[in-house]
Amino acid sequence: MRKFALIVAGAGMAFAGAAMAQVTYSNRPPPPPPANYYPNQPPPGYGPPPGYGQQTVSCGNPQYHLLRCPVPPDWGGVRIVQQTSKAACIEGQTWGYDRGGIWVDKGCGGVFAAGNGGWRPGPGWNREFMVPCGSPQYRRYFCQVDVGARGQVSLQRQYSDAACIEGQTWGWNRAGIWVDRGCGGHFIVSRRW
Repeated sequence: MRKFALIVAGAGMAFAGAAMAQVTYSNRPPPPPPANYYPNQPPPGYGPPPGYGQQTVSCGNPQYHLLRCPVPPDWGGVRIVQQTSKAACIEGQTWGYDRGGIWVDKGCGGVFAAGNGGWRPGPGWNREFMVPCGSPQYRRYFCQVDVGARGQVSLQRQYSDAACIEGQTWGWNRAGIWVDRGCGGHFIVSRRW
């Protein structure tokens, strides 16, 4: 009987913990927070955050554990329109978006809306730089570098004795440069978003 009581108590605690995490869907914003409740937010009276009037998803976990919240499939990106937690919400650190939806962690909670196509690079993204890449022991090798959606790669200088022929012994895609059969050289990456 004692074992049964412990199992029931453990299951009840697990259920209570799961019930604390919240995911809600709405077409209207939640009520505004009390004045001076959220750090780094505009003062009350400056109007609702941008994005209200659209579909929003509220996602947060007061237990400071990772939580995933699904979003509509047509959302190409996500932006936070209102922070609903006292814990900091920093994109890429305590919240983010991937194919699985929104994830929040470390106590972050907020109201999210569809973004402008997801992540965008910062200043200095579109530039040219050199990447050395070689095929060790005549085997296929991949040198990882983000070329960008509209980037290009060209062979600047071959340093191997083996031939470097684009499409045969070297090539590239958005994720980087591949080399094979002993090809090695310095490649110019013209990264373009």
